[in-house]
Amino acid sequence: MTGPLTGLRVLELGSLIAGPYAGRILADFGAEVIKIEDPRRPDPLRDWGAARHRGHALWWSVQSRNKKLITLDLRSGEGRDLLLRLAESSDVLLENFRPGTLERWGLAPETLWERNRGLVIARVSGFGQSGRNRHRPGYASVAEAIGGLRHLAGFPDRPPPRPGVSLGDSLAAMIAVQGIMMALYWRDTRSGTGQIVDVSLVEACFSLLEGIVPEHAATGAVRGPTGTALPGLAPSNLYRTADDRWVVIAANQDTVFARLADRMDRPDLTEDPHFATHTARGAHQAQIDAIVQDWVATLDADTALGLLDSAAVPAGLVYTVADIFADPLFTERRMLLPVQDPDLGEIVMPGVVPALTETPGAVRWPGPLAAGSHNAEVLGTLAGLDPDALQRLAERKVL
Repeated sequence: MTGPLTGLRVLELGSLIAGPYAGRILADFGAEVIKIEDPRRPDPLRDWGAARHRGHALWWSVQSRNKKLITLDLRSGEGRDLLLRLAESSDVLLENFRPGTLERWGLAPETLWERNRGLVIARVSGFGQSGRNRHRPGYASVAEAIGGLRHLAGFPDRPPPRPGVSLGDSLAAMIAVQGIMMALYWRDTRSGTGQIVDVSLVEACFSLLEGIVPEHAATGAVRGPTGTALPGLAPSNLYRTADDRWVVIAANQDTVFARLADRMDRPDLTEDPHFATHTARGAHQAQIDAIVQDWVATLDADTALGLLDSAAVPAGLVYTVADIFADPLFTERRMLLPVQDPDLGEIVMPGVVPALTETPGAVRWPGPLAAGSHNAEVLGTLAGLDPDALQRLAERKVL
């Protein structure tokens, strides 16, 4: 085990995306993450994803990488007792059940803290552990809608689109990791005790609303979807090239716009009162976007990007995943990692972020395909179960 979190032990309960993604981040940086699945109902993510390789969903291999997998029926008394024994030597318990689930199983925070007062308990849910909606189920799509993100996406005359990935879950996972690290710092430097990290998918989405909240509170303004541009920022939009590619050009800052105008052989634009300043370009957004579009339409994508890069104008093509694989940037930055899987052969995974210079994270192994792959190792070592005890528990479906 390597990484800055080496020595940290995390019990990961729950399934699908938000909680397990938070566990994946911790595992990437060296934490010993023990993922606990129900022996009768393993994580549904095992079957999720748009494509299969050798009959298996590859998302599972990514989401469960670097983790140890055990099975435990937490609804049973024996399973509950084993979980409490594991909690005694753990630093973090991470779950993403509907609020009240742990309590029904006799695993409330107070019970866990009786065994280990230093345990940090991270709880990820749709609406948080308190409030009138705490018991409602919540998926990323619902959180993105209620949290205000969906209303801002797309075009005014069309239904708000989804982003194509489970954005709400991923945001909540990253916020959960932030909260876990803050709680551990407080425990290790100040209090010696754990606390609850309460993460709501809705609030994770809501937290990205930037100036929209104070603007509404002060003026009543309700910002809506604006398509490919933001009002007042120009030129900063999508433009179609001669070979039918979309390029993003972000040149709304005065100095950057001057460089773009020069590269377009239109230095006169910087003297035109309609376009000379950031504010003026924002007021005449449609006109300046049309001028830039006319220029881009004469160039193929490679030529356009070459000219823009040479002038230090921020720009980039809208990439498909195939474009990502073709761009050396992603291999140079180790963002496309080939990993050997004993059952699936070589699979390519997203790299580890962020990049740390002294204690980098790593992908040490892919998520095992078999539920309970580490039962003997984890429960034998941490719970003191011998092979006969493990066999008896497995026969009763506790494991």
